[in-house]
Amino acid sequence: MKRFEEMDHTADVGIRAYGKTLDELFANAAAGMFSLITDLETVKPVGEYEVTIAAKDVKSLLFDFLSELLVVHETQKVLLSRARGERIDRERHPLHLMVKAVTYHGMEVDPTKGEAQVIFDI
Repeated sequence: MKRFEEMDHTADVGIRAYGKTLDELFANAAAGMFSLITDLETVKPVGEYEVTIAAKDVKSLLFDFLSELLVVHETQKVLLSRARGERIDRERHPLHLMVKAVTYHGMEVDPTKGEAQVIFDI
């Protein structure tokens, strides 16, 4: 099973993530988001980053989770792959897109199907 794929979108960029469990679905959505920022193969899992969130429903939970990871990325200057990562090293990490925000526009989360779709503001 593939973890995620990039989706075409008119003005922004999106991903579709897959997972057998909610944890796997969220992890793959995060990986998809960071794959828009850099090549994940270049990110060493040397540090672990924990985020704590609570939300009223699964859609809001995914939105808040990805938004919090973007805050970690921006404030700590790190790249993440599977909740682990490292500080940005411009010699090893090619930076592709600047993801500004997670959006609710077009967001879909279906844990029973193991699929989520997220559009990002770039």
